[in-house]
This record gives sequence, structure tokens and C-alpha cells, in this order.
Amino acid sequence: MKLLALLPLAFFLLGPGPARGARPNLLLITVDDMSCDSVGVFGCKLKDTTPHIDKLARESLRFDHAHVQVGNCYPSRNVMFSGRYPHNTGVEGFYQVKPIKFPVLCDLMKAGGYYTAIRGKVSHSTPYQPYPWDADLTTGPDGSKLHLKDVPSYGECTRRGIAAARAADKPFCLNINISDPHKPFWKPNDPHKVSRIFQPEEVPIPGFLFDHPDVRKELALYYTSVRRADDAVGAILRALEESGQKDNTIVMFLSDHGMPLPFAKTQLYHHSTRTPWIIRWPGVTRADSANDSHMISAVDLLPTVLDMAGLKKPGALDGQSFVPVMKGQQQDDRHAVFKVYNENAGGNRHPIRGVQTRKYLYLFNPWSDGENVFRTATNGTATYRQMKNLAATDQKIATRLATMDHRSVEELYDVEKDPDCLHNLAGEEAHQDIKRTLQARLRKFMEESKDHALAPFLKRGDPTALAAYMKKVQDESAQRRATRRKGKNRNKAKGNRKKTS
Repeated sequence: MKLLALLPLAFFLLGPGPARGARPNLLLITVDDMSCDSVGVFGCKLKDTTPHIDKLARESLRFDHAHVQVGNCYPSRNVMFSGRYPHNTGVEGFYQVKPIKFPVLCDLMKAGGYYTAIRGKVSHSTPYQPYPWDADLTTGPDGSKLHLKDVPSYGECTRRGIAAARAADKPFCLNINISDPHKPFWKPNDPHKVSRIFQPEEVPIPGFLFDHPDVRKELALYYTSVRRADDAVGAILRALEESGQKDNTIVMFLSDHGMPLPFAKTQLYHHSTRTPWIIRWPGVTRADSANDSHMISAVDLLPTVLDMAGLKKPGALDGQSFVPVMKGQQQDDRHAVFKVYNENAGGNRHPIRGVQTRKYLYLFNPWSDGENVFRTATNGTATYRQMKNLAATDQKIATRLATMDHRSVEELYDVEKDPDCLHNLAGEEAHQDIKRTLQARLRKFMEESKDHALAPFLKRGDPTALAAYMKKVQDESAQRRATRRKGKNRNKAKGNRKKTS
């Protein structure tokens, strides 16, 4: 039965790819936990955070309304490289899904005759691991692991990937994932150097946070880490230029989600999902151009890459190629993006569903009951700890903390006027028509994509129904984790038996 289940995937992947000369190389660069507006060309208020990314943007097309689907990295990257929403891959959290009945980027590019290699986020970029990339460039020539914060190593591994593809007489598909500005941030006396250090007094305070010395210190470390990520982008692009392959290589750059601070990472707010998506496609995209009329999202990445490479797309993709947009054409259904969050790295389920247009964002939080506390990686930050401390004496911060911890079942924001999502309009009479419109769009999305959260969404006014749904999905998460622990214990026991035999 397992063999039969895999036959459709095997059948799709077999067969020759197009002629070698017709295909461009692909260099996919991602950064980890970087907010869109931390990049200069996307409106950063702090000067000189990203000179190399800005230079790439001046040679490229950038999208002003680009979003990822998910606010945390494992499921976010699996959306990118599968072209499917999390509920259609099973990758809703930080756990492996195997076997799979659908191809992902690595499979499709290899089947199309590409040499495929990855650096960083290897375990987060496919439904299970190890996965049959042609090479894992995170391992150096001597067999040692390259440090994820080491800038020169990003240029070195890019050179190796390009050289290996040349030796194999194949075009390359390199997925280079930069660890910064993911925590741990750069720190004083860090052995992994950065070209500029930002100071607490100069950093801008995002509108969704608050001004405090501890927040400024943390943001200064974040922005310095943004600069180190930019240094790595510079090293990668220099390696490409030195290879002589620049004019035959599509470069795509984006972040997997927003900064690792409260109200950004692991959320679905505007700054959680907006990504600095830049594409340089020689001979197709116009230098220093921006598209501000179409919305694109991470689920569109895979079909778009396949179109750019001239490769066949598999059936049942949730995303659609936006190659026509890059060629200057209008494309329907580019007026909204749909967002999906399920659980954190610890297996805590706090499902959120959202739909965002250029003007409005609507969110549905079935876990919100006034008692359940949102568990997220950003709860360990200095900023969150200070928010907890100040809430006892500052009513404004106490209100923000309550939003962070408890939410409400429905949220509605005017992201044109309020991109920081400070003013929930869901209960205001003047916004009921737009709320109903967005509810209808979200319902249609959930029906068409077969989202398991549809049932509680249809009963969003019934606390008992929401509680039953939450118990079900949390129990499923607990069972997954228990099964995984048993597997690890069995493997450990086998290892101990081998040692003593």
C-alpha cells in the first residue's frame, strides 16, 4: 500500500527535463526572522541596515505587497517549497511528515535536470529529513559544519555549489538560507564579525512595541544582526558574480517572517508576514522597479520558480505562478492573501486564520477564551519580560500584554492606516460590512483548501464548539510528540544494545 501511495509522485518525477541551454540557474536566498521594513528599500527608518540587499533591489523587481503564510520558520518554509498550505502538507508545526504523496522543490528541480543544493535551515525546508538534495552545503569540504553566523562561509558554500553544478554539467538551483537575524543575535565581542554595529539610542521603535532601554538594547542587537545578514547576502552575490553566471541566474530574495520580537514572529499580523520579496530575472524584470498593485504570497513561490525554469507543474498546488506579473501583465485573484498558523516549536496549538487585502486584515483565533495564554518563542525575549514587568503600573502596556497573551476570537485592522495593528475594529458598527466581506472570503478559502479549522470558524460564536476543537488539535499534537519520544527512546535503546553486544 505504501508503494502504491508513492506511485503518483514517482510517475510525475520520472522523465527527461528540457534541454540544458534553455534553463536559467536559480539562486534562492532567504533570511531568518527579518521584518520587511528592516530593509532600506522597503522603508527602514534606520540608515544603512542593508546596503547589499538595497543594491540587489536596484537591479531587480520588488513586490510591495508580498507575504508569507506562516509566522514561524518550519511551516513557513514548507509552504514556500511545496506550493501548498500547511493543512494540505501536514507540516503544521515542527515535526516531520513521512511519507509524502506530493513533490517539493528539490524533487521537481532535480527531475528537471537541475543540480540542487542547500545551505542552512536544511531540516526546515522539506517535510522530512534527510532529503535527497544533491548536496548539503552546510557541511564544509573537510566534513565540519559551517557556523550559521559566519559571513565568509556563505560566499564559500555558494562557490562550491556553483562549481559542483558546472562539474555535473547542469544548471544549479541553490537554496542559501542565512541564519541572521534569528536569535542568538550578534553580541559584543562576537567572533562572527559584522560590518556595522548599531547603538540603542539610534534604533527606531516599531509601533507595535514600546520605548524602553531594554527594548532599545534588544533592537540594537537585532538591527546589527540584520546588517550581518546583509553582509552574508553580499558574500553570496560576490560569489555569483565571480562565477561568471550572473547574467544567466535568477536571484530571488525574501524573509521567512518578521522579527523575533512580540507581535511579529509566530503571529499573523501585518509585520509578521510581510516579506521583502525581490526578484532579479535577467532579460525579464526591470531594474529598480516595484509592483504595488498585486498581492503575492509564499504559497506562490514553487509554481513561479517552475514557470521561470520552464518545468512542468504538478497538480493540486494551492499557489499559482506570478510570472505574468513579472512580465508586466495584469493577473486576477491578486487582491488578497490567506494566512495560516497552527503551533509553535513546543507543540502548543494556538490556531489562527487570516485574510489580508491591501487595506484590511481579518484574523480568527479559535483558541482565544480569555484564559488560554499564547505560547510563543518571543515570550523569552527581554522585550516581553519587560512588558510583563511594566504592565503592573502602566495601563497602556497592560492592555497590549492582554492582547499578546489572550487576543479575542476575531480581529480586524485597517492596515493602511494602522499597519502596527493596534486598533481592533472587529466590534465597531462602522466596520461590520467589511468584516462580513472578509469572513466570506476566509470561509471560501477554508472550504476550497479543505482547512480543518472551517468547522470552528462556522461556530465562532459558540465557546463550547471552539473549546472542543482546541482540545482535539492539542490532543493530536500531544500524541505526535509522545510517538516521537517513543521512537527516540527505541533508537536510543537499540544504540545501547549495539554498544554492549
